[in-house]
Amino acid sequence: MASSSRAIGREEEEEDDETPELEGFDDFTIASSWERFISEIEAVCRLWLVDGPKNLLDKGAECLDHPKNLCKVKSELKHGTKDYCMEYYFVISNDGHAMEWDDDLHSIQLSFGVDEFLIIAPLSASGVVLDAPESSKLLSAVAIALSNCGSHWPAFVPVHDPSRKAYIGIQNTGTIFTRRFDADRIGSQVPVRLMHMEGLYELFVSKFASFDYPMNCFKVNFGMKLTYKSPPFDDDEEDTLENVGPEDKSGEENDSYEHIKAQWDDDCPWAEWYSAEDPIKGFELITIWSRKTCDSSMEMAELENASSFDAEKWNLYPVVSPNMIDDSVGKFIGFASQLRLLVGALDSSFDAQFLEDFVSAENIGSDNSKPSVVIPPPTARDRVLKELFHDGAQIPSLQLENKNSRAIKGAPLESLFAQFCLQSLWFGNCNVRAIATLWIEFVREVRWCWEESQPLPRMPPDFDIDLSSCLIHQKLHLLAICIRKKTLLNQEKHTTLKSNGESSEEKGLTEVDRNEFSDLPHNENMLEDKSASFLKSDGGPDSEGTVTSHAVNSECAMASSDMQSCQTRKGSAGIVGNMMLLHSFQKMHAPYTQDAPVMTEDMHEERLQAAEVCGDAFNTSGQLEREILSSDMSAFKAANPDAVFEDFIRWHSPSDWVSEEVEDRSTGNKEDPEECNWPPQGTLSQRMSEHGNLWRKIWNDSPALPAFEQKPLFDPIREGEKVLHYLETLQPHHLLEQMVCTAFKVSADTLNQTSFGNLQLMKTKLNQLYLTLASSLKLLRANDTQDKSELIGDLRRLCLVFENIEKLLILASSLHRKLRDAPRLTEAIFNDYFNFYLPKMGNSLASICFDKKFSSKQQVDKFERDVVANLFPPPTANQSWRKVLSMGNLLNGHEPILREIVFSVSDRVGDSQYGSNLPWTCTEEIETHRMYICGTSNDLQVALSVTSWD
Repeated sequence: MASSSRAIGREEEEEDDETPELEGFDDFTIASSWERFISEIEAVCRLWLVDGPKNLLDKGAECLDHPKNLCKVKSELKHGTKDYCMEYYFVISNDGHAMEWDDDLHSIQLSFGVDEFLIIAPLSASGVVLDAPESSKLLSAVAIALSNCGSHWPAFVPVHDPSRKAYIGIQNTGTIFTRRFDADRIGSQVPVRLMHMEGLYELFVSKFASFDYPMNCFKVNFGMKLTYKSPPFDDDEEDTLENVGPEDKSGEENDSYEHIKAQWDDDCPWAEWYSAEDPIKGFELITIWSRKTCDSSMEMAELENASSFDAEKWNLYPVVSPNMIDDSVGKFIGFASQLRLLVGALDSSFDAQFLEDFVSAENIGSDNSKPSVVIPPPTARDRVLKELFHDGAQIPSLQLENKNSRAIKGAPLESLFAQFCLQSLWFGNCNVRAIATLWIEFVREVRWCWEESQPLPRMPPDFDIDLSSCLIHQKLHLLAICIRKKTLLNQEKHTTLKSNGESSEEKGLTEVDRNEFSDLPHNENMLEDKSASFLKSDGGPDSEGTVTSHAVNSECAMASSDMQSCQTRKGSAGIVGNMMLLHSFQKMHAPYTQDAPVMTEDMHEERLQAAEVCGDAFNTSGQLEREILSSDMSAFKAANPDAVFEDFIRWHSPSDWVSEEVEDRSTGNKEDPEECNWPPQGTLSQRMSEHGNLWRKIWNDSPALPAFEQKPLFDPIREGEKVLHYLETLQPHHLLEQMVCTAFKVSADTLNQTSFGNLQLMKTKLNQLYLTLASSLKLLRANDTQDKSELIGDLRRLCLVFENIEKLLILASSLHRKLRDAPRLTEAIFNDYFNFYLPKMGNSLASICFDKKFSSKQQVDKFERDVVANLFPPPTANQSWRKVLSMGNLLNGHEPILREIVFSVSDRVGDSQYGSNLPWTCTEEIETHRMYICGTSNDLQVALSVTSWD
């Protein structure tokens, strides 16, 4: 069967061969398939030559990521039964020849010193030509085609095993000279002499030196590039422990263990919540020696022992962790990853009306058994509550916040609710069931503080509620105020009961006698104690005319006219300067007044809505403050029994009293009204003198009662119970909405404390982050009118933006720590990485894949070299012992991980063996031999180019 099939095949081939003969035309100029192959190559090359680089780009030439300045076009060819691919690489810019040690060079450009070139290779799995005759024939075909086109492109063919990266090549320079190229690699067992510069020099010279032209007759030019890699930053600790003797290990085992386990970010602000991977895995230092001339191998041996500080250039390249640009879920663990989980919990919170629905046993179904919704054990919950309520409770500080932080409606960083949100991010896997469980226990702990009159931890000590914070923080602040007031009331009751039990004489006094006795000047201290609980901020006044209680004793020696009135005066806090009453020749007394009621944002809204229902827009403010105003008027009447409405206005609202006096006339003789120009002259303002004025009506209806006898304006017991009711009945989505806002805010505030030097770009991005958070999180306040899926999508994109900034901030911190004494270099590297990372800075949820790695290098200035050299600490004895062979050129004891050398010899054609048969006028200098050597102690790559006269 096989023989018959072959016979059929031969018959078909014979028929195909006979067909052209029947047409009556034979092309004898292209007689063979090899010649037709050359013709096809020539046709393709002519098209590329005619188009030129610009047109080739317009026609879809591929631009390489590395090198960036290089593009290529390709064409598939067929010769016999084999398919080949021919690629033409050309440079985009027209800046001339590339620099010898340019980072942006193709391996062939670097190896052979060419700009544009051709590569022809078989379309096979290996991509190389394994047969030597085939490679020579293939290279000859390309050379002939290029010669026919008049092109000077060098052409290369990959040969041997692919791991050897071997090439052969040829170039017609357009004159009588031809350059031939050859490259190969030694992958193992590199001869010792080729590990040192002296042996490499001798290897190069041996390519052209002979008996007639010994080595010392040539001036060899060479340039060198050495690459050093800093050791991993955790190796030093490990080696330190290995070098500790047995006697030292036994005594300091625990200390050494802690030293080894110390993380690079232990003192960073985020270290309390998670440990970040060091984004800088190390540094690569590239030292470059420019072209020099060497006469002998001895000079090369001396150069091998030269210091790296003698190099003309130092370039530093940070080795960045690949996780910095990988945005796959789970690759980066930080605040952003946990915020993403919290947003997922918010999405689930709309499924129930009460938090207990998420933790009740009846609702535990198949979905709740998944790991993503598992509730942590009680021990974890108790640990969180202990940290919140008992361990290291701190008072919130605004100094830790960014200037734009207050635009986010959250809670201060160190406040109780803010810490609860941070703990919730890391409690279990931050699912809605775990949060609901923790919140229920949190509210129980808050109620215990209320019932036991224990101060609420992590709450500000002032009595002014910050209405720019979230409502839960406002409620907790109000509860903390209620607890303090409740404690003061309990202490006052206890003091009163104790004094009633010990003072039997006071028990027999009538109520009138007690009032009269309490108003005597020598008993002002008792009045002060009785009224202290109504003062603002532990005794501070809250109105313009109120004075502190220490002024009472200074006025004990009154005039006799005042003594008579003093018998009925109550609740006086002292005399108000030189002001006197209008209708009585007595000095005006400032009363003790009650504190204004403390209100949260929702309480203000309720009062405002109530005022709007009344419909009196002009007197809205008076309606809201009627109770406070009535209390102040009653206290003023009690302290000034002979006062009139105008006196109260002069004390409480001086702007509503229009004085007719150019100067104060009430400072004369206290005994003679005529000498002191009493009474003061003036009138009420138009607002206060209108008929039916609300203030005057309140004045007429207010009884004369001191503050301590009035009904309290603020009932701490009632308000405290209302706060607890709010916390216990809070709907799940309302809780999660405020948690999301606060968690974003405090996470940003935590990162904002990071020390990263004076990186202005990082500061700008942080400020932009706060502005983005403030604008995006406003959506949570009006989510009743917004599509829930759209809201969750926006929040998830916000998490991505947060993650990008968080990664950049960690990188900035790591760079600052390692290059603290070289701020210019730190900022330059960070700016380079920021520009590299910029495509990922959008808010798209789609993953952006990078086909390249960060490879930007920064040149090190002379004064920065010592700082960079410190990145390469001298190796320990154990590390040095591991190294059996050395290449030389050590930097602080570290040998280069890669050595690259270019040797070359130039000669004038007329004065050398190349010019023996040339006209005497041809004296052009050419590079006769060039060798590029790249390698380490166990890997050596050699590329040789030779110019010859054929």
